[in-house]
Amino acid sequence: MHETTRTPAGLTIPAVMPASEVPAGTERYDVVVAGFGMAGGCAALEAARAGARVLLLERAAGHGGTSSMSGGHFYLGGGTAVQRATGHPDSAEDMAAYLIATSKEPDEDKIRGYAHGSVEHFDWLESLGFRFERSYFPDKAVIQPGTEGLMYTGNEKVWPFLNHVRPAPRGHKVPVPGDTGGTRLVMDLLRKRVEEAGVTVRFETGATNLIVDSAGDVAGVAWRSFGATGLIRAAAVVIAAGGFVMNPDMIARYTPALGGKLIALGSTYDDGLGIRLGQSAGAALEQMEEPFITAPFYPPSSLVKGIIVNRRGQRFIAEDSYHARTAYHVLRQPGASAYLIVDSDHMAEQQMDLVPFKDGYETVEEMERALGMPEGSLVATLGRYNDLAANGEDQDFRKHPDWLAPQRNGPWGVFDLSLGVALYAGFTLGGIRISVNGEARREDGSVIRGLYAVGACSSSIAQDGNSYCSGTQLGEGSFFGRRAGRHAAGTATTSRPR
Repeated sequence: MHETTRTPAGLTIPAVMPASEVPAGTERYDVVVAGFGMAGGCAALEAARAGARVLLLERAAGHGGTSSMSGGHFYLGGGTAVQRATGHPDSAEDMAAYLIATSKEPDEDKIRGYAHGSVEHFDWLESLGFRFERSYFPDKAVIQPGTEGLMYTGNEKVWPFLNHVRPAPRGHKVPVPGDTGGTRLVMDLLRKRVEEAGVTVRFETGATNLIVDSAGDVAGVAWRSFGATGLIRAAAVVIAAGGFVMNPDMIARYTPALGGKLIALGSTYDDGLGIRLGQSAGAALEQMEEPFITAPFYPPSSLVKGIIVNRRGQRFIAEDSYHARTAYHVLRQPGASAYLIVDSDHMAEQQMDLVPFKDGYETVEEMERALGMPEGSLVATLGRYNDLAANGEDQDFRKHPDWLAPQRNGPWGVFDLSLGVALYAGFTLGGIRISVNGEARREDGSVIRGLYAVGACSSSIAQDGNSYCSGTQLGEGSFFGRRAGRHAAGTATTSRPR
């Protein structure tokens, strides 16, 4: 007798419903959007403003989704009002060139579309009813501590990108102090604009299956709300239902690094259902193996002037890199272990507890022995770094001179960046392959008519944690959400009746 291998529940692809089996008189909308986070809300609003009759479904009891959990960064550039007001010249060409340079396999159409539409998108976001503060935060932080409107949130000033593309800060923060409440402010405004535009919103109601016609086009959705179920015909369906960080089966299959000693950054409904709905209609997936994972070791900024070494006592990354890029490389070191070493001149009190303080040491030799490093390794590494820093040029990793400082004066402090010790957190970057207008694509590149995907259930323009910039998810989610909504509305209005 042969045992049947069962597909884990979290990997099950929902069955599609043939359009021919949908009863006459079934409820009909032009566009149905599944998910009321940033991307879904923007898609619904633009579709309605383009003349479509829109239904927005949300499984939760309220709007916001995972978007409302973020700190409020939007990655925008090309010469926004904040960039101009703070004296940071930028162009769409520079923004695109940077994003392309940091990507392993860049989708240049999407990147260029995003860059060239960024200033207009900035203006559109402010038209929702808030204003980015025309101010700049110059230090290293995960997010601005106050209401400053702009900071560097990527690797624009990090080698080798600094040498190829003119750097510019593009992390635009919603004017709410600190890292809480910024995105909620935007989501609340977005909900008001959605309601004003006449969108029908149904909470505690989720899409469960796609309706597909004989040509393979998507023609509506099935839904569930507690015990009630139903069908809706639509000319276009926009999936905006989040990523899959809360689905252990999908994590085990695609991004096992997120399944261990990490905090999952997501909401209850980041279970990958939207991605699997796309698969049910034949959509291809991209970047499913690529997560964003990080454990920020700053602020304070003075810690960036220290050195990061692996368990062999060797440097492996420029310490002024964006924290996710640093984490990306830490996780690729032996044992996923690394230490941040800072002397007493730069050991300001740490303001974050994600990377714990390990201990202090009176001599470098004592520190080397305590960390179990090969004899002489850390002594040589720290000695060379100090000489390079004293000369103002990091010939090994090209750390920016702004963050170079000898670490000569003991005692030395050690912060443990190792996985399982530091508090790493992450989310998924992969999802449905889409066009620049959010259209879902098959493996052969053809478009699935009537199906769109935006936000965390679509593949990100950031290829991995090595290339990610804070604000990318809100930035591209809202930007491509808008494009998908407009395109879906066009599909709907040219195909009535259906």
